[in-house]
Amino acid sequence: MTKLFSPVQLGPLNLPNRVVMAPMTRSRALGNVPNDLMAQYYSLRAEAGLLITEGTSPSPNGLGYAHIPGIYSDAQVAGWRQVAEAVNAAGGRVFVQLMHTGRVGHPANLPLGAHLLAPSAVAAPGEMWTDTEGMQPHPVPGTMTEQDIAAAIEEYAAACKNTVAAGFDGVELHGANGYLIDQFLNTASNHRSDRWGGSIDNRIRFAVEVARAAAAAIGAERVGIRISPYGVFNGMASDADMDALYLRLIEALNDVGLVYLHVVDHSSMGAPPVSETLKVQLRTAFRGKYILSGGYDAARTNADLAANKGDLVAFGRPFIANPDLAQKLKSGGELKPADPATFYTPDAKGYTEF
Repeated sequence: MTKLFSPVQLGPLNLPNRVVMAPMTRSRALGNVPNDLMAQYYSLRAEAGLLITEGTSPSPNGLGYAHIPGIYSDAQVAGWRQVAEAVNAAGGRVFVQLMHTGRVGHPANLPLGAHLLAPSAVAAPGEMWTDTEGMQPHPVPGTMTEQDIAAAIEEYAAACKNTVAAGFDGVELHGANGYLIDQFLNTASNHRSDRWGGSIDNRIRFAVEVARAAAAAIGAERVGIRISPYGVFNGMASDADMDALYLRLIEALNDVGLVYLHVVDHSSMGAPPVSETLKVQLRTAFRGKYILSGGYDAARTNADLAANKGDLVAFGRPFIANPDLAQKLKSGGELKPADPATFYTPDAKGYTEF
């Protein structure tokens, strides 16, 4: 048996294997509320050691995309409870990824009364799908005030409590890929000169305060975080302080005691690679479990786990057309290709039916 299929302890959870289903946006939450179809989707993949859900907004302000779920209303909590019960019934363990989209959105995708807010009034590049107006450029967001920042941190804490109340095992804070936490970390989107911007300690402050609030709400042993050093998604850009910033962030998160660090390397999809030096430094510095991610196949997975480069490995797109991916990785079974045309469509095709 390879190390991938050996058990591992993750906080209070005893995972039967080290296969993680990475969070993937699938846009099936019509009305931003989880549903029966989503419960079926996640339960079909419950053989993985850990499932991490698609990005889920802790706030009406964070629903930047059409058809992504939230976890701030009673209806959303009830919908997610269906998902958690289905996964648990299938023997699985599941974390909810909390994703506030920040500047990556459009008012047409937000509920009444919500606002597009970000660290600074800097528009994200590119366009965004809206149901009512088709593709639209990202607008300039409003600059978050001290009150907005405090409210957002509290929304994360409340969402954590809702997640556990719905029956989930924990949360992953989405600090990667150019969403709100990453927008505070990155100088491309954070032009502030107050205590939330400028220096490394100021730019990591929002991530650390969200982590502290989440840990205070549900316990640090139920909270992980995902980061993407050198990522370029949603207009992020590297700077000379990039390595120092992430090492300082890890130092601060160690004080909080988060259960895992999930590091994204999208070089397999054309993004700049995360340097091996930084990966080793992050692995060495972080006291919790370390999840590897980014274009892994079985051979590379086994090699990196054997070399102790990480504790678990996350797989994304291979899970889309292969709900039984864990078994196929174990047996060497052939993987079916996914159909990109069904990645974000609203029905069962390419989601629970193939």
